[in-house]
Amino acid sequence: MHKLVPTLTRMALGSAVALLAATPAVANALPSSSAPSGAAVYVLSNQVAGNAVIAYRRASNGTLTPSGSYATGGNGTGAGLGSQNALVVDDTGQHVYAVNAGSDTISSFRVDRKGLHLISTVPSGGDLPVSVSVRGDLLYALNAGAGNNVTAFRVLGGRLTRIAGSTRPLSADGVGAAQVSISPDGDSAVVTEKATSLIDVFQLRGDGSAFATTTTPSSGSTPFGFAFTPAGSLAVSEAGPSAATTYDVQAGELTAISASVGNNQAAACWVAVTDNGRYAYTGNGGGSQSISGYRLGRHDSLSRLDADGRTGTAAAGVSDIALSDGSGFLYARLGNGTVGGYAVRGDGSLSALSTIGGLPAGAVGIAAH
Repeated sequence: MHKLVPTLTRMALGSAVALLAATPAVANALPSSSAPSGAAVYVLSNQVAGNAVIAYRRASNGTLTPSGSYATGGNGTGAGLGSQNALVVDDTGQHVYAVNAGSDTISSFRVDRKGLHLISTVPSGGDLPVSVSVRGDLLYALNAGAGNNVTAFRVLGGRLTRIAGSTRPLSADGVGAAQVSISPDGDSAVVTEKATSLIDVFQLRGDGSAFATTTTPSSGSTPFGFAFTPAGSLAVSEAGPSAATTYDVQAGELTAISASVGNNQAAACWVAVTDNGRYAYTGNGGGSQSISGYRLGRHDSLSRLDADGRTGTAAAGVSDIALSDGSGFLYARLGNGTVGGYAVRGDGSLSALSTIGGLPAGAVGIAAH
């Protein structure tokens, strides 16, 4: 049996309590006692001496409280990974998957009312895993180090088994791979390459392995994070122009729907799309301290919600974002070691909820359920 790492250190808890006390908006919105079952937010500590998933319980009003820190059985790098989806929750909310970039492994956890329970830690199929994606019984890992590649795994009860012959290279070495994600129909896996400004689409066989690769130049430079819309289109951030593009995906081919719609901010890097397919959001780095909202219109066309691109503001630079499935809450991991929460209103606007601290330097990723 794997033992759980003790709950967040006294120092981390102290930081969280102090921050709650110091922030009126937070102090007046303490979590309710009727938290939805399984409602949680997760961040990856990414520490060199031992990686861990840091968990927060989400109350029905969207506020967060620390609920534990759980060892992955691997190591982090202690520094940013330049990626999205360093950890993910499956569609059921019953399993969490995380990268161990410092030890080239992937870890899987089972979720229950008592916390997270480590199931397995397996080799990622390459060097420096930075992103994972799970869809049904299939998981893809993106390795961004030497000989960067994607590798597929079969998932059974949260346990990972590598699919023989599934490892496929990216367009070249050293491409700055940022994210992998399996399409909603399970027919393809997509990868963004920051350094080459390319987007790779791997078409998948029935067993989950890739059999063909199509590489498409990004509409704008430095494609980074992305998310699929409910209609199956692809919404991709572009850190270079600080913009977003939506693409139609057909048989591995990408066709721009709305090309490089700017947000008047800096370094749009991370993307989240609402469950109803009405809105997309980019988390903006580069000192912007903002989140930009976009309206998804007919055929998933994009238009900015706010002229200045500042749909939500943050206390520090945004380092990743995630939407909590079906709850109407968006969470941002910030560069000052905190997580900020927002309620997504019916018109797509964001209302700030709370900020909670205690994250170690070098923490990466954010996932919500």
